[in-house]
Amino acid sequence: MDNITYGEAIRSGFAYLLSNHPDTFVIGQGLWSPWYVGSSMTELEKEFGKERVIDTPVSELGCTSAAVGASLFKKRPIVVHPRMDFMIYATDSLVNQAAKWSHMLGGQANPCVTVRGIINRGGEQGAQHSQSLQSWFAHIPGLRVVMPHSVKDARDLLIAATLSPDPVLYIDDRWLYENTDQLEPAKDIDLLQIKNEVIREGSDVTLAGCSWGTQLALEAADELAKIGISAEVVDLRVLNPFDAEALIGSVSKTGRLIAIDASWKTCGISSEAITRVSEAIEPQLWKSKPVRISLPDAPAPSSKVLEDIYYPKPKMVTDAAKEMLTKK
Repeated sequence: MDNITYGEAIRSGFAYLLSNHPDTFVIGQGLWSPWYVGSSMTELEKEFGKERVIDTPVSELGCTSAAVGASLFKKRPIVVHPRMDFMIYATDSLVNQAAKWSHMLGGQANPCVTVRGIINRGGEQGAQHSQSLQSWFAHIPGLRVVMPHSVKDARDLLIAATLSPDPVLYIDDRWLYENTDQLEPAKDIDLLQIKNEVIREGSDVTLAGCSWGTQLALEAADELAKIGISAEVVDLRVLNPFDAEALIGSVSKTGRLIAIDASWKTCGISSEAITRVSEAIEPQLWKSKPVRISLPDAPAPSSKVLEDIYYPKPKMVTDAAKEMLTKK
């Protein structure tokens, strides 16, 4: 097994798909750049050819529309948007077209297109280069949405998304790119078999997050363990269709829930997580009211001083957990 980074794991997923599935190609902006998509696509165009790793002019709508069209002709395209903010230009192709066709045509059309949206925040980039828009897209029926946290999922969810017959939005976060882990060889994976899961056992409080939110949960769980609080961590890696089974089971055990989202609070994934649990378990099982940890409802700042305040820290999670367990 090789020890690789999260970014390298994404590249490994691309290499596996391009090697083993000749109907796969990648299209998007900056794909031949040594820095534009980090370590996640380094020299793929040299290994597999520029006819299969296609660097396009700046037209998010154009390259996404081309990929959606190709998916109707037995291809499995992966569209890469190096900043999720600007894939908004491609929303018509993804939301109004790809997500709807199978339903509208009685299952006779399957646009098996994968769209990769990269979250690239921080570094004083400001409000138009720092957005996490997963809640927008998870609201759309017919569009699968996944967000890998682990190094393994960075590779495996990309493979599963690309091999799915449905359109899938795969969202990765650059703040996870330097995480490392050992991986066994890649293989074909059925996306329908991937569920949200408990990735750390605990008994006192459930911490649930997705992507970088899961990272915050794990770091907070480590700190809580030092003071005798046992936190269970649930990774919400599949956002649409939202899989709540593991989360409901965890909160049924702990009676406490802190839902963490690296996006805004209003109408967000943290709200969905709390609602699903509240609908499923009896009120008497709650030992404390649930808490949401998220970005403040304001655009991202361009000042480092303000960024330090704007982005959640593990301490916000640990403070919420300690308050839950000390409050009568």
